[in-house]
Amino acid sequence: MNRPDGADLADRGIRLAPDDQLPDWLAPLVSAIDGAQLPDRFRMLDGATASADARHSAVLMLMGEGARGPDVLLTARASTLRSHPGQPAFPGGRAEPGEDAVATALREANEETGLAPSSVVPAAQLPQLYLRPSHSLVAPVLGFWRAPGPVSAVDPSETAAVARVPVADLVDPANRGRVRLRNGFAGPAFTVADMVVWGFTAGLLDLLLDLGGWAVPWDAARLLRLPADSGIPQ
Repeated sequence: MNRPDGADLADRGIRLAPDDQLPDWLAPLVSAIDGAQLPDRFRMLDGATASADARHSAVLMLMGEGARGPDVLLTARASTLRSHPGQPAFPGGRAEPGEDAVATALREANEETGLAPSSVVPAAQLPQLYLRPSHSLVAPVLGFWRAPGPVSAVDPSETAAVARVPVADLVDPANRGRVRLRNGFAGPAFTVADMVVWGFTAGLLDLLLDLGGWAVPWDAARLLRLPADSGIPQ
């Protein structure tokens, strides 16, 4: 598992808990990420294909425990953004000079949702993935929200909405399907928290559900439509 270095985290006031201090429901996911090879469906996003001038970014896949059990923090990007406008996403963004993936993910989550970085325990990190449309190498960081607090959209020009989505809703077959676009893209999608989650974010959610042992059978032939104002041709 690509876990951040403990000394580096300590320098920033961030505590990295040993695996045995993670909640029972999260430990299997962390263990599964340890040395895991990404499935074939991620092959086209292999970070090794990126050129040297690709921008480095990170997203925070933050999992906490809410009233209905484990949940995941998602945002909806503002429709006016140049990159991935209007799309549901994990908090995240471009790295600043000198930042590692953990620092980037926590800073961006704070700027977008008001999340307190000290409330998060970085638990694991997936391999970097290359997003060609934004020419970005993205590091997905898994975090445990050990002390959940209030979150909301800090800047409406960047973030339209923030939601804690229960894993129970994500695995519900009634909320699952696929999105197929005119350009040939086809991938998993979710209808949760008044959002249709698709693309890169839905692919990562699908992977987390599989690795965490939460996934149940769902109808992959069910096609979901994106909202009319998404601007994405289907």
